[in-house]
Amino acid sequence: MFKRAIPAAILLASSSAGVQAADSHGFLEDSKATLSMRTLYFNSDNRDGAADPSKTEETAQGFVLRYESGFTQGTVGLGLDAQALLGITLDSGKGRHVGSGMIPSDGDDAVDSWSSFGPTAKMRLAKTELRYGTLLPKLPILLSNDARVLPQSFTGTQVTSKDIDGLTLTGGLLEQAVGRASTDRTGLSVAGATRDSNKFYFAGGDYEVTRNLKAQYYFAQLEDFYNQNFVGLMHTLPLDGGSSLTTDLRYFRTTSSGANSSAAGRAAGYRVSGYTDGNDGEIDNSTWAAMVTYANGGHALALGYQQVGDGSNFVQPNQGSLPDKGAGGGSVYLPTDRMIQSFTRAGEKTGFGQYTYDFAALGVPGLRASIAYLKGTGIQAQNSADQSEWERDMTLDYVIQSGTFKNVGFSLRNGQSNTEAGRDVDQSRFIINYAIPLM
Repeated sequence: MFKRAIPAAILLASSSAGVQAADSHGFLEDSKATLSMRTLYFNSDNRDGAADPSKTEETAQGFVLRYESGFTQGTVGLGLDAQALLGITLDSGKGRHVGSGMIPSDGDDAVDSWSSFGPTAKMRLAKTELRYGTLLPKLPILLSNDARVLPQSFTGTQVTSKDIDGLTLTGGLLEQAVGRASTDRTGLSVAGATRDSNKFYFAGGDYEVTRNLKAQYYFAQLEDFYNQNFVGLMHTLPLDGGSSLTTDLRYFRTTSSGANSSAAGRAAGYRVSGYTDGNDGEIDNSTWAAMVTYANGGHALALGYQQVGDGSNFVQPNQGSLPDKGAGGGSVYLPTDRMIQSFTRAGEKTGFGQYTYDFAALGVPGLRASIAYLKGTGIQAQNSADQSEWERDMTLDYVIQSGTFKNVGFSLRNGQSNTEAGRDVDQSRFIINYAIPLM
């Protein structure tokens, strides 16, 4: 039944078949290309235990060339996008290239360079767009991870419709993923599984109820692993003096599907890692989060709470347990997804706070600093008492505002994580970002 819902956005657009596509100058006339460059120094030091990885320290340079065509003129517009990725190892070495998820491996060493290419065909009818090929989804049920040198990408089909004012509908099918430290395509999976799936169905929408209130609903199915429902609500309340109060509510309900629902399927590798009720690897989780952010001038203070159900860990696609060691690394749409931990273990209850200051209020535009602290308790563990963990993150960002190096961005990040459910980690990153428009 869900599979029949995937083309809903296309069917909706058909009611507007007589409407001309949005104004378009043409395939070449509206084309643009950008070269983005990122230099990243990554240092992750496990402060306890002797097992690998004990420390990762390396530097790499990434290049992302993106081309976006316009659409051909007419009722149905056609176009073609493409991205070319190149990573170059600047500094690494045996014993320091372990567990970063940043550079592909050649045995125990980092490769000298790696690259990939991904085209995307697209078609537009009225305000509905169909894309097939390389995708970088930014949806509550799947976020493309861009926390290292090169971004994680996916291959499949996505339809987005904005034919109804205030409503954005999205649906599609993803079949493969390319990890941020890999050039190979894999299927999609979950943490702990040794098997994958080439069918990730999704559909949902964002509705602007009012200018300050947005409601979201999405459904996703990773075949042979899980079904996931998401409901979200975000409201911004303007206050006197230019300040505001933003409330962000998120709820996920995830249940087993296909092979993960059977003992035989889980024994064959369709299981999730971490604590599960009955210690059987079956997915069964409810997770909710609430966050309130007060902003005034350059100040922003966010406070929140998140609770993960105790049936299993919270799950979204993660290929880290597959044989391709560069396939790992993923993001989740939760406010606790941070530098080191994501605070998504079964039973975990997390309180958190973050303070951010934008120095533009003091006459220094482009400079921003933040500090965050998260404390998780009640982590379920087999045959032991509940566990806890905490993380402290600090970030300093600066973007040059003028001159020869205008728009060059610098970011200094430091995080410390102490956990009874794993190993303690100190992590530092220094990042330089720069993008050049080519056309």
